[in-house]
Amino acid sequence: MASAVLVFLVSLLVGVAAINLGAQVLIDRDTGYRRATVTALIGALVYTLVGFFLGWIPLLGPILMLLAWVAVINWQYPGGWATAAGIGIIAWLGAVLILFGLAQVGFVTPEALGVPAA
Repeated sequence: MASAVLVFLVSLLVGVAAINLGAQVLIDRDTGYRRATVTALIGALVYTLVGFFLGWIPLLGPILMLLAWVAVINWQYPGGWATAAGIGIIAWLGAVLILFGLAQVGFVTPEALGVPAA
């Protein structure tokens, strides 16, 4: 149970930092960590729900999951769909870099990056 809570907290913190980074790069004003936190929480919930109900559909399911996540970003931040997609791309890259750094210091395992253990 404690490890599940730790995984959730690390994932949330990484997601918040990455979304905030994407928003700061693409939006010409500080939008704050509170908005990034709400976006990360709602985005994860929506992504999971769409995945549960539609994720099994080959090719279309994962695309719908991604679109739902970007829709949450679009709802939370100004600029439209292109800006939301850009925030999503920067957030993904930021999360990969943060997790890579955490893996290098031994805080997380490579599985956090989607690389299965050997």
